Order: sequence, then structure tokens, then C-alpha cells
Amino acid sequence: MKIFRSALLPAIMLLALAPSGAQGALTIASSVGGAPTAAGVVRDNLDWLSLGMAGGTNAASGVTVTLFGNAATVTGSVSGRYAAPFLSGNNGAGFGAGGTTQANGVDTTRYLSSGSTGAVGGSRVEIALPTAASYFGLLWGSVDGYNTLAFYDGATLVGTLTGSAVTPQATGNQGSQGTFYVNILSDLAFDRVVATSSSFAFEFDNIAFSAATPIPAPAAFGLFAMGLLGLAWARRRARAARPMPGGQ
Repeated sequence: MKIFRSALLPAIMLLALAPSGAQGALTIASSVGGAPTAAGVVRDNLDWLSLGMAGGTNAASGVTVTLFGNAATVTGSVSGRYAAPFLSGNNGAGFGAGGTTQANGVDTTRYLSSGSTGAVGGSRVEIALPTAASYFGLLWGSVDGYNTLAFYDGATLVGTLTGSAVTPQATGNQGSQGTFYVNILSDLAFDRVVATSSSFAFEFDNIAFSAATPIPAPAAFGLFAMGLLGLAWARRRARAARPMPGGQ
């Protein structure tokens, strides 16, 4: 029985040291007038969407938008419901028709509003990406602390952030200084982004994403290999110590 316990020890250590499935780390960079920072991004201005709750898929970018509750594709502003983001610093470059530049000023194009989970339970915007990604960018209008962006790999939550991570003044400023271009990097790949808001509303436009880059294997994998070697060594030692048949 002692041999059995010593042989299993490396495997037990591996289970203790293996990743626990915790959420990944998100790195956020945001600024008024900012723009996508990752190289080789796919841009999607969301102007292909029909007004209302239809959602759909953009054949060009591969992005699929699904709307729930009172989330919708909208234009303009409606008091108490949604407010159009602002473009500034020429951050509409590449988001206009045919890759042109959208003009600075109030966003006159179509954008997404999450609606309010306080008004209609389950309201949200879901964006399914055509590939696993490590970067996501968006033009986030009138940032509020109760706006939430969640990142998923399939059904697994990778990480979340709120408007308070975008700016300390996440008070719903509907002027030009209240819209930020937000760049988000994740150390775990994701393929779905979900926008929610407990009150009206989370408004955003001009999304960008890039395919996930290879991430170095964590040290736990090296420990895993060492553990396997230790387990093999313990088994060989056990066999060597076992008396030969007919021996004294």
C-alpha cells in the first residue's frame, strides 16, 4: 500500500497545481477620440443591421448580432432610452462606407442599444465573432457604471468589465467627452461578447476584433510533464523493489 501512495503523489500534486478554470485577465485602454489599437483588426460599423430587433449576420465581417428583450438597432437619440455616441479625433477612420472615414460629431449612423434589464429582464446584445479573438474594440457612448460587457468562450465566461473600468467619470455624459473608444485585450480567447445594462442603456458602435494570438502555455503544463516523469519513476522503483518469484 505504501508503494501505491507514493506512485499517486505526483498525480495528486498535478491536480492541485492545474488551472482551476478561473476567469482570464482583461486589459482595457480607453480614450476620448481613441481608435482601434490592435494590428490587422476587422472593422464592422454595424450599418448593415436593420433598425429594430432583427439582428443578423454580416457576410463581410462574419459578425452575428442577436438582440434580446428591449435591445435594438437604433439611430439618433430618444430621451430616457438611448443617446447617440460621438465620433472625435477622426476615430471614424475605416468605419465609413467602403473603408472611408466617418465625420467627427454626433454618430448619425446605426448603432446598438442594450436596452435595460431593469425594464425588461434578459435584455442584452450578443455579438458572436467568426473566430476566437484576443482583442475587441468598440465606440462606447455615454458610458455608465452600470453598463457591463462580458466575454465568453462558448458558454464559459472569460471576463467582464463595467463602464467604471472605462472611465472614473462613468456618469452617462451624453456630450462629446462622454464617448470613449475602448480597446480590450484578453489573455484567454473569446468568441462571444455580451452587452447589458441595468438601466437605459449601453450604446455602442464601430466594433473591431482580431483573431487570438498564441498564448504561452502556463507553468502548470511544465509541472504536468514533470509529474508524469515522477509517476513513471515511482512505478519503475516499485517494480525494482518487488521480490523475484521464488526468491528468499
